[in-house]
Amino acid sequence: MADLDDLFGAFDGEDDEEEKRGTTKDDASRNAKRRKRDGGGGGGGEAGGKDNGDDDVDEDDDNDDDDDDGVVPPSSKESSSKESSSSKSGGIAKNAEAVSAMYADVFSSSSMRHAVIDARGGGKSGGANGTLAGSSLAGGGSSIGGLASTDAMTTIAVGSTSAGSGGEGDDDGREVSTGTSHDKSIRSYSALPDGPLRPKMTTGGDSSSSSSSSSHGSPPIAILPPAKTYPFPLDPFQKTAIECVDRDESVLVAAHTSAGKTVVAEYAIAKSLRDGQRVVYTSPIKALSNQKYRDLQEEFDDVGLMTGDITINPSATCLVMTTEILRSMLYRGSEVMREVAWVIYDEVHYMRDKERGVVWEESIILLPHKVRFVFLSATIPNAKQFVSWIAKIHHQPCHVVYTNYRPTPLQHYIFPQGGEGLHLVVDEKGKFRESNFQKAMSALQGGGGTDQAIAEVMYDSGNGKGGGRGGGGQKRKFGSGGGKGPNNDLHRIVKLIMTRGLDPVIVFSFSKKDCEKYALELKREDYTDEVEKDLISQVYTNAIESLSEDDRKLPQVEALLPLLKRGIGIHHGGLLPILKEIVEILFSEGLIKILFATETFAIGINMPAKTVVFTNTRKWDGQEIRWVTSGEYIQMSGRAGRRGKDDRGVVIQMVDEKMEPAVCKGILYGDPDPLNSSYRISYNMLINMVRVEDVDPEYLLRASFHQYQQESEAPALEAKADEAEAESNAIEVVPGGTPEDVAAVAEYFGLDRQLLLTQRKMMKIQRRPEHILPFVQSSGRLIDVTIDGENYGWGIIVRYKRKAGTGTSGSAGQMALNADGPLHNIDVLLTCVDRHFDDSSPTAEARREEDLANLGLLWRGTARHCRPVSSKDGPDVASTREFTIGLENIDRISAVRLFVPQDAKPMEARRNIMKSLNEVKRRFPEGLPLLDPVKDLKINVGEFNKLLERATELKKRLSTHTLTTNIDEEERITRVRAYERKSEKMEYARALRREARACQTLVMKEELRKMKRVLRELGHVDASGVIQTKGRAACEVNTANELVVVELLFAGLFNDLTVEQSVAVLSCLIFDERNKDEDDPARGLKSYLSGPYYKLIELARSVAKVVISCKIELNEDEFVEKFNPGLMEAVYAWVKGAKFVEVQKLTGQFEGSTIRSLRRLEELVRQLASASKAIGNLELMAKFEKGSDLLKRDIVFCSSLYL
Repeated sequence: MADLDDLFGAFDGEDDEEEKRGTTKDDASRNAKRRKRDGGGGGGGEAGGKDNGDDDVDEDDDNDDDDDDGVVPPSSKESSSKESSSSKSGGIAKNAEAVSAMYADVFSSSSMRHAVIDARGGGKSGGANGTLAGSSLAGGGSSIGGLASTDAMTTIAVGSTSAGSGGEGDDDGREVSTGTSHDKSIRSYSALPDGPLRPKMTTGGDSSSSSSSSSHGSPPIAILPPAKTYPFPLDPFQKTAIECVDRDESVLVAAHTSAGKTVVAEYAIAKSLRDGQRVVYTSPIKALSNQKYRDLQEEFDDVGLMTGDITINPSATCLVMTTEILRSMLYRGSEVMREVAWVIYDEVHYMRDKERGVVWEESIILLPHKVRFVFLSATIPNAKQFVSWIAKIHHQPCHVVYTNYRPTPLQHYIFPQGGEGLHLVVDEKGKFRESNFQKAMSALQGGGGTDQAIAEVMYDSGNGKGGGRGGGGQKRKFGSGGGKGPNNDLHRIVKLIMTRGLDPVIVFSFSKKDCEKYALELKREDYTDEVEKDLISQVYTNAIESLSEDDRKLPQVEALLPLLKRGIGIHHGGLLPILKEIVEILFSEGLIKILFATETFAIGINMPAKTVVFTNTRKWDGQEIRWVTSGEYIQMSGRAGRRGKDDRGVVIQMVDEKMEPAVCKGILYGDPDPLNSSYRISYNMLINMVRVEDVDPEYLLRASFHQYQQESEAPALEAKADEAEAESNAIEVVPGGTPEDVAAVAEYFGLDRQLLLTQRKMMKIQRRPEHILPFVQSSGRLIDVTIDGENYGWGIIVRYKRKAGTGTSGSAGQMALNADGPLHNIDVLLTCVDRHFDDSSPTAEARREEDLANLGLLWRGTARHCRPVSSKDGPDVASTREFTIGLENIDRISAVRLFVPQDAKPMEARRNIMKSLNEVKRRFPEGLPLLDPVKDLKINVGEFNKLLERATELKKRLSTHTLTTNIDEEERITRVRAYERKSEKMEYARALRREARACQTLVMKEELRKMKRVLRELGHVDASGVIQTKGRAACEVNTANELVVVELLFAGLFNDLTVEQSVAVLSCLIFDERNKDEDDPARGLKSYLSGPYYKLIELARSVAKVVISCKIELNEDEFVEKFNPGLMEAVYAWVKGAKFVEVQKLTGQFEGSTIRSLRRLEELVRQLASASKAIGNLELMAKFEKGSDLLKRDIVFCSSLYL
C-alpha cells in the first residue's frame, strides 16, 4: 500500500517505454489553439483531437488476428527495416505468395468482393503487379495500393474467424495490421461491395507514393494536392484515413479519446469545399452540434447549423446538424440531400442507444449510394462487421482504420473506504498488480452500505428522476443550503491530488444530487489565485448578461459563482444549460481545478483532465444495482490524461465494498461495448415510408444493421449444428447392440422423462402455501433445494419469515429493491462451494475466510457467489452457508427434522448441524423419507390425484420394463445416460438449425404486419395502403406518441381550449417522470386542466385498445400512465407569462430538467402546427404557432454561448 508521500513514485522512477512525441512542449505551446482544435495528430499538440467523442478504450492488445494464417509479424526494428527494404524490391510480392492461396477459396465463394493481392508479378509497389487491390495499408515500409509509407512495421493478416463472432472474421474484405498496441500502431480493414473493384488513386504530398493502376489495368487517377495541411506530423491512423478520403472512399475511424479523429473529419470537409461539394456533419445531441459549429466556423467560413431550435446559414456548403434533422430531411426528400457528397457521423457508436440509435441507422440506410461517409467512433470490437454492412447496402468500399494507441497512458488506482492511501492496481504499461489489489481489499473497513446508498438515489441517477407532481419530492440542496459535512475519503483524495499537482480533476458520480453535495462539501477550499478569480468572474458576468434580472437571481445561478471562483465546478443534466456551458468553457481554459460531473460529461465533450476519480464503481441503471461495465468505465476514465501536457493520466476508483479480482479486471480490461443494432419500427417511420412512393418499409428492415447482424450469425450456427450432430452420431448407446436394443433404451428414457415431469407438476401443487407452510415454518426441517436450475441437495431450514419485496438469492441489494419477490422466505443451510474460490490451496482458503469474515458474511450464501458441491470437489473446498430461498426453490420435503440452535451463524454451530444431516443420510441409504402428499400435506385436489395415478402407472411400467428386468442397474444407467447425451446433442443441433433458418428471415416482419394493421384501423392509411389525412398529420410528429397526438387533433380536443390549455395538455406527452399519485395523477389540478387531461387519457385508452386488438402486446394501464400531468400547472403558468423562478417551484425537479422538458414541448408544439397545416386547419396552426412563441422566452430559450 502506498502512503501519501511516495504514492506516485512511478511517475518519477519508472521508465516510460511509450513512444514520445517528436516536438517539445515549447513547440506545442506555440500552436496551442490550433492543436487543440485539430487534434494534435502527432508532435506533442495541445490536448489534441477535438473529437467530441466518448471514445471507448480497448485495454487489450487485441492483435489476435495479426498472426492468423501463418503470417508472423517482425519482432524487432531490424526485421521491420528488412520488411521495408524487401517491400521496395519485390517483398510485397513474396508476402502475396504466402497468402494468395488463402484468398482463392474465399474470393470465389463470398457474396462480397475481396481485397486481393495480385501475386502474378512483383517487384514494384504501387504498380499494376504486386498491387493490394481495394485495400488501404499504412504504416508499412512501402506504398501499397496507392497508400503512403510510414516507418512502422507491417504485417499482413487475413481475417479467418467465423462471421458469427461479432463480424471480426467477415470474409468481406481484408485486414492490414501494423505494429503493436504499445506505439502508434494501426489496423486497417477494407470491406468491398459486389461488382468490379473501384480504381484507386494516390495522394498528393507524399513522395514515396507512386501512381498506381487498378487491378484491371486502368490508367492511374491524377494526383491532386492535399485538401488541407497541418502544422504537425500526422499519426499513421490519420494518414491512412485521409488517404481513404482522398480516394473518395468511406472510412470508419475507431480510436481512443483525444487521439485526433477529428483531423479526418476536417480533411473531408476541406476536400468537399475544395471540390465544390456539400458536406453534412452530424452529432448525437444539440449541445455537441453547437460546439462543433463553433469549432468548424473558426476553421472554415462556409458553415451552417441546423438543430431544430436554431437554424444558421442553411445554404452553407458545410452543414452541422443533429442526426434527427438529417433523418427528417431524408424523409421529406430535401433538395439539399441531392447535393451532399460526404456525411460525417460523429460518435457513430451512439447507434447502439436503445432510444435514439434507430435514427442513426435509418439515416445511414436512406442516404443516396453516391454519398461517402466518415464515421468517427470509439474503439468497437465489431468494426469490421459495421463497414461490411455499409459496403453491402451502399455498394461502395468502406474501410476501418483502428488504433489502440493511447496518446497518454493511464495508471489506475483504488482507494478503499477508510483506507490509508491509494493502491496502484494497473500501471501505465497495462500490468495488473495483484498484490496491490489484495492489499486494497484488505484495507476496506467492513463491507456493504453501497446498495443502500445507491437505493436512496436510484431515481436521481443522472436522468432527472424525482420532484414535482410526477417526480417523488426530490430534496434540493444546491443553491438552497450546504451539505451535511465533509466526505472524509473524498476530501483526502482531493487534497492529495491538489498537493501533488494532479489537477485538473474530474470526479464522476452517478447521481446529480451527489455531484452537488460533494461540491458543497469543498466550498471552504480555495484552488485559484486572484488573477484566476478575476477571469472567472469576467467570463461568468459576460455569459449571464443575456439573462433577465429575475433569471440572474435564480438560486442555481447565484450559488454557482462562489464555487467557480474557488476552482470548483459542477456539470450534470439538472444544471441550467447556460451554466453547463459556462462550466465547460472555464474547464477548457484550466480555470476549474476540480469538476464534479455525472457520466454524461464523458459523452462527446472533448475536455480531458489529468486525473479522473470515480466516487463509486456501482450504479443504478433503472433496473438493478450493478458494477459499471467496461465500456462505461473506459468512456469516463478516458478523460484522464491530456495529450501533449501529461506523461500519464491518473484514474482513481473509490471502493466501499469488496470486489473480486475478476470483477476488477473485467472493468479495467474488458472489451469495449460492441456496436449492436437497436433498430425498431416506429409508426412515424412507417407512415413516412408510405408517403414516399419509391420506398418500402420492408426495404429499411432488409437493409438494417439488425438484419445484417442476424444473417451473419447463420454460418456459425450451421457449423455448430454440424458439430453437435457429428458428436451425437458418434455416441453409441449400446456398443455392438441392435436397433431393437437402442429402441428399448429410448422407450425407457421416455417413460423416465414422463415420470420426472409428472413429479414436478405434483411438487408444484405441494409447494402451494396452504399445503407446505405448516411444515417449513419450524426450524430443522430437511428440504431438497434447487436455485436457478442448480440442485444444492438436502438442506436444513433455519428460520421462516414472511416478508414482502424480498429476492430469492439472498442478495442484500435484491432484498432492498425487488418489489416483486416472494412473500414467503426461508433461510436454509446448504453445503456449497464459492464460485470464485474453487482453488482448494491453503492460501486461497485462508484468503476466502479472511475476505468473507471481513465482510461479516461468512455465514451467508447466494446463488451468484456459491455453487453446488460436485463430485470433483475436495473435502476442504465445501462450506456451509445460509441461503434465503422461496417456496418455488423446494424440490422435495422430508419427514425428518433436526435440532437447530437459535444462532446458526457461528462456524462451529453450522458444522455440527451438517454432521447431523450427514448422519441422517447414512441411516437412510435408499433416500430420506418424504412427507406423504395425501397423509401429511392433506392434499385432496382432483388434479393432484390424477397426477398421482399417472406417476404410479409410470413407476409400474418402469419396474417391469425389459431394461429393469434383464439388465443390471449399472449397465442400465450407462445406456440411459448415453442415450440422454445423444438425444441432447441431436436436439441441440436441431435447435441451432432452426435458429440459423430464422436468421435468414426478415426481422420484425410479423411486427411490421401488425403495425400496418393498426394504421389501417386508426384511419392513417386505407385498405390499399394509401396514406390518408390522419397519416399526413402523423408524418409531422416524432417527439411524442404520434398515434395519440393525431387522435387528440382529430377528436377536436384543442378546438375549444385556449393556447395555454392546449400547450399544458401537450406537456403530458413529453413528461416521462413517475406519477406521484398513482390512483389519480390529476388530483389537485384545476378543472380547466384536469378536464382536458381526462379526455387525453380516454383517447389514449382507445388507441391502446386498437393496438391490443391488432395482436400487439401492450399493457393498457401502463400505456396510459406514461401520460403524466406533472408539468401541466408549471407549463400553464409559463405560457401565461410567469417568471421561471415561480414556475420552478411548481415542478420540484432540477432547473435543467425543467428547461429540457420545456424545449422538448416547444418542439412538439411546432410539430402540431405543421400537422395542422398538413390537414388544412389554419386556425389550429395559428394557435400552436402562438403557443410556440409563448414558450420561447427568457432563460428557457437563451442562446448558446457557443453560437
